[in-house]
Formats: sequence, C-alpha cells, structure tokens
Amino acid sequence: MRILVVGKGGREHALVRAFAESPSETELFCFPGSDAIFELAKPVEAKDLDSLIAWMTANDIDLCVAGEESYLVKNEGLANACEAAGIPCWGPHKQSAQLEASKEFAKEFLGRHSIPTGGAKACATLEECQQAIAGNYPVVLKFDGLAAGKGVAVCMEAAEGEAFLDEVFVQKRFGEGRVLVEEFLTGPEVSIFAAVVDDRFEIFTPARDYKRIGEGDAGPNTGGMGAVASRRLIPADLLERIEREVVAPTVAGLQSEGLPYRGFLYFGLMLTPDGPKVIEYNCRFGDPECQAVMPLVKGDLASYCLKGAQGELDSSLIEFDDGWSVCVVLASAGYPESSSSGDRIEGLEHVDLVYHAGTKRTDDGHWETAGGRVLAAVAGGSDREAAVTAAHAAADKISFDGAQRRRDIGIMHFEES
Repeated sequence: MRILVVGKGGREHALVRAFAESPSETELFCFPGSDAIFELAKPVEAKDLDSLIAWMTANDIDLCVAGEESYLVKNEGLANACEAAGIPCWGPHKQSAQLEASKEFAKEFLGRHSIPTGGAKACATLEECQQAIAGNYPVVLKFDGLAAGKGVAVCMEAAEGEAFLDEVFVQKRFGEGRVLVEEFLTGPEVSIFAAVVDDRFEIFTPARDYKRIGEGDAGPNTGGMGAVASRRLIPADLLERIEREVVAPTVAGLQSEGLPYRGFLYFGLMLTPDGPKVIEYNCRFGDPECQAVMPLVKGDLASYCLKGAQGELDSSLIEFDDGWSVCVVLASAGYPESSSSGDRIEGLEHVDLVYHAGTKRTDDGHWETAGGRVLAAVAGGSDREAAVTAAHAAADKISFDGAQRRRDIGIMHFEES
C-alpha cells in the first residue's frame, strides 16, 4: 500500500509513524515533510497542489491522507483534486472543509442543525466588533479563516480585545477576513475526534489540550503546548451525550446539505453547566492532540484509512488502548510572538517517543530547532498520574537554548479528580 501524507508538523510525524507501525505492508511518502518524517517516509518531488496530484498519479499512490488543514481548501481542494484523479483521499472535500476554514460558516451550520454552541455575531470592521462587544468582557474573538491555531483570542478584559482586533484589522496578521464576536463559555474543554465516512462515524480517544503558553493557562494562545488523552478522560454517559447531541447531528447535517466527508473530524467542546457546547470544528486531527492519541490506537490504521477513503468504515481494523497518554511540547525561544531557530537539541537519544514539529538535521547529524513548537515528548501509563510522570520525565531529558514548556500538562484541570 503506497500512502502519501500531506503536511510537515508533529501531527503528520505521528500519523506517518502510526502508518509505519500498521501490520499492512506500506510504502510511505510525505509532502512537504520534514527531516524527521523523512526517516520514515520518502520525500516527494512537487511544488504545489497540481504537481502533487501529478506526482501521485505517476507514482500509483493508493491513498492520500490530509494532515495539514490548508491543503484542504487551497485552490480546488486536496480531496476534490484527488477525486478527479481517481486517488482515494482521507480528508474532506473543500466545500465540507469550510467547517474549519470559516468560523462563520461553522456557526451557521451549528444553528441550522440545532447543535449546542455559544451565541455569536459576525463583524466586518473594527467598529462593528467594538459595537458588538459593547464593553462586555470576557468575550471570545475568532478570525473567520485559517490562522494555524492562532486566530482565536479569549479576552478577559478590554486591553486583550483591542490588541487582537488591532492584529486583525490594522496589522492584518491573518489576511483579509471577518471576526466572530462570540459568547464566553465556562467549563473544562475536551477534544473529540471522529472518523467520518459519509453517514457513518466512529469516535476515537478523547483528549484535552493546553493552548496558552504559560502554566496556569497564562499568556497568549499557541497552537497547543501539550495534551492528555484517554478513553477515561470523561464519563461514558457524557461521551454518549456528546455523540447524541453533537457528533451524530453534525454527520447527519453534512449528509443533508450534500457536503461529502471522509476523514477525521475534530469537535472542540466546552463542558458548560448547561451541557457540552461546540467551540469549533477542525477538519483533520488536532495538533498536539494527535501526538497524544496515536499511541493509544492499536491495529491497522493504514488499512482503516484506506477503506474509509473508499467508502467503508471498518471498525474491526483498529482498537483503543484503555490507558492514558500525555504529550509535553517544547517550544522555541520567543514563541508564539517570535521564533528562534538553529539552537542545538540535546538528549533526544534518551527519550523513547518524540514527535518532531519544528526541527532540522544538520550536516553533522545533530538536531537543531527550526522555530515554533519544536517537538513533543510523549509517554503513556495505566493511569493519568503514571503517564504524567513519565511524559514530564522524558521532557526533562531534552534541552535547547530558550526552550519553553509547561510543567502542568496533564495536571491542570484534574485537581479535583
């Protein structure tokens, strides 16, 4: 089975490793990939979506897997282009990926299908946003478009709101786009992942990520500084409620609106006093949640995704470990405002499981940082405490100049458990 994974970060490193460990015989490729990924997969000679499709066609690729969200909505869309070329793709069509690419589209979809979520107003200008907020803080502000996990600001006071709106409308950090002024919801967050094949779905292991840079959820949002995953993360009856009130209506809504979907679908949820409410959709696996979840997925993920892309959801091919997994991210100096590169990384040889996100290998064979979230140390255990201890012990063995990490990953939000 010849599989090509699209993306270059820690999520794609985790997916490629999971495919490599599948019992099916696989030959793996990745675009654009990274030095770490290319230890498991072969590079691809392509420069854009058109040349990538041409390469896949010429090289008899059996399955294309969308890791990175941007390719799903770029040009005609990765899945759409694959379908036209007759290549099975594990990832949704461009029109369906608007659930992630447009916060406004997602909010309207939630409303049409009576799926619980917070109230929101779409605004086109700075002045409209200010009028919609009307001084009522806290509030959540969301850029209506892809922003690599950084287009959402939870603003507790006016200074934070004005700073984010300045980034959007004055600095245009994310390009042109509207902003959703959204109701501030309270409660613990949980990430639910489902494999969706047309009108059927299967829920994977739930996870919880830690978005802010500092311990105690201090500082600006990031792409995610760590995650914890387990089938025991939330009670079984709550997961059943989420499936009934959120997941099933979403899948049914996609079908009723003629939005083709075969791939992973992420539900970011807030467990409010009134029940679970959707914060956001992502049309691929989360990052860094994928790095925490993948070690708990056992079986033949490669065949599972191939059959899913071909229209068959075969749950017999995989199973889920009942234990816990914790992922601790080490980020570069200055992140997320800036990013340092070229810092030598020490200690990787002493850690069993590391997923690379922003690294490169030097000519003399050493690893150094390439900016952003550099890597993630991951470990598991039969209970949360054991997994937390093992993951942080692993992260302690890795060092580079200016490394940033949170030491409360897997601990915060569990104080009363």
